[in-house]
Amino acid sequence: RMMAAAQPFISGAISKTINLPHEANVDDIKSCYELSWKLGLKANALYRDGCKLSQPLSNKSEKKEKADKETADTDNAPVAASAEQPVIRIAEELTPEIVLEAAKRILNESTDTKFKRQLSNIVEKKRLPNRRNGFTQKGRVGGQTIFVRTGEYDDGTLGEIFIDMHKEGASFRSLMNCFSIAISVGLQYGVPLEEFVDKFAFTRFEPSGMVEGHPNVKNATSIVDYIFRLLGFEYLGREDLVQVKPSEAPIPFKEEKPVISEFQPVFEATPIVTPVVSLDTERAMKAEAAKSGVRDMQDHLREVQSDAPACNVCGHITVRSGTCYKCLNCGNSLGCS
Repeated sequence: RMMAAAQPFISGAISKTINLPHEANVDDIKSCYELSWKLGLKANALYRDGCKLSQPLSNKSEKKEKADKETADTDNAPVAASAEQPVIRIAEELTPEIVLEAAKRILNESTDTKFKRQLSNIVEKKRLPNRRNGFTQKGRVGGQTIFVRTGEYDDGTLGEIFIDMHKEGASFRSLMNCFSIAISVGLQYGVPLEEFVDKFAFTRFEPSGMVEGHPNVKNATSIVDYIFRLLGFEYLGREDLVQVKPSEAPIPFKEEKPVISEFQPVFEATPIVTPVVSLDTERAMKAEAAKSGVRDMQDHLREVQSDAPACNVCGHITVRSGTCYKCLNCGNSLGCS
């Protein structure tokens, strides 16, 4: 009726929703549309409280809603309440990864406290075995010694990490311990390791610089960057995070003794025996031949690390040369003696 009083003075329709209580039935809604037509309204919008799983506002308290649910008829039961049970039943049958993603989305949208509590209990912590495998990696980043220890599930996936700093201040060492605990809790609740690697790799702060102790990671922009380069390479096979790829590792040369057949005839003079070239030797010779070939500069620049530091002499971006960085503009080398 308020809209009908203002309608004659407005050329278009009025954008005002008629909010109905939860007890409104089909006849009430029908009468609203009929009255709007009789009063000459150009448009009509209706909303019944509780007809959606999530809504921005509600003028009812939890106690009143609970009392209304107990006294309401089955025909007028809340749509949200009837929708909760199928969602929970389906979620219990899904894999933890899908449940985690669905739970985040529904928990952000739902306003029902009881429903949130039920859905939160579905996402459970995956506990590690009491006796677990893993490895300990010792390294030095910018002259600072660091130990990274990992704990794995029975299927070999990462479940926890420990970070131990050698001769470091108590505050920084404690912060790194708390950081490792936070990462471990996230891994055990289903957060993918890829998310942590993409988020924390290339983080820059001191100490940073050349890395010692790892055959593939040779430079890191921070302690955190080194940790997630290491984890990404060891558990995800991310060769784009390391400076020395496994395929570029030098093939060890094995000196083999010449093989003499036992059926070789005996001569008075000492026979000249031709050494047998082994398969490893042939690979090493082929690798040396490939390295001696002339490569195009563009081919070389394609392999430049995305975190290559700038030259401290001319400011030009450097490229990796072995385990060091070289400036193509002025010829300066970083990290090499």
